[in-house]
Amino acid sequence: MSTSKQYPKARKRFGQNFLHDQSVISDIVAAIDPQPDQHMVEIGPGRGALTLPLLLASGRLDVIELDRDLVPLLQAKLSEYSHLTIHQADALSFDYSSLATDGEKLRVIGNLPYNITTPLLFHLLSQASSVEDMCFMLQREVVERICAQPGSKTYGRLSIMVQYQCDATQLFIVPPEAFDPIPKVESAIIYLRPRAEFVGGDVPIEALNTIVSKAFSQRRKTIANTLKNMISQTVLQTENIDLQQRPETISIEQYVAITRAWLAQ
Repeated sequence: MSTSKQYPKARKRFGQNFLHDQSVISDIVAAIDPQPDQHMVEIGPGRGALTLPLLLASGRLDVIELDRDLVPLLQAKLSEYSHLTIHQADALSFDYSSLATDGEKLRVIGNLPYNITTPLLFHLLSQASSVEDMCFMLQREVVERICAQPGSKTYGRLSIMVQYQCDATQLFIVPPEAFDPIPKVESAIIYLRPRAEFVGGDVPIEALNTIVSKAFSQRRKTIANTLKNMISQTVLQTENIDLQQRPETISIEQYVAITRAWLAQ
């Protein structure tokens, strides 16, 4: 029976583009390198293209699928695997830490829809103590933004907030033809590993996010102008910040220092 008859069509409201290219699937599994003693979590298994090879290699697999129509089809296809648990749930509100038992850490993977990428990453990072690493297929543009360095046009809030908490590496590009339906953009695989120690030291995530969001709210203005209602020029200079610098030229360590100074006022 053909895949098109077995499974419902991709739904725009779920941002679905199903991966089907076997060479890309093999490359992803090789990059992740799942082991028999590891607990994997897959977000958005879709038609199960990546789920099956993960099942064959890992010790335990939980999958989170929002689409109610796909869940029974996945259950039927993968019923012989006792180490699989399928959760019909919203990945944006799911409690991932509840899956980590006996002090184990989760390895999280998924092909993430563009419209939920940022909130989902932040949701997962809020539970990073339960996460060993993450490997995601995202829109290429988003991966480049996450991995961007200071001075780059794509460096911004997402770059800083993710890199503050994780090592981030772009692994490889995935062409549109690897999906059904074919998207209008390229995708890329990103590898994220939560840091034992945050870049620049430990500050409250909410406070750092407040400073960074304010700084990039007027990207073309200098840092002294964008933060003028929050922190004085004198304090910025004390932290060795050039008042004429624009937000995209300031390092993560400097944003952490600014945040710490703001909190100490």
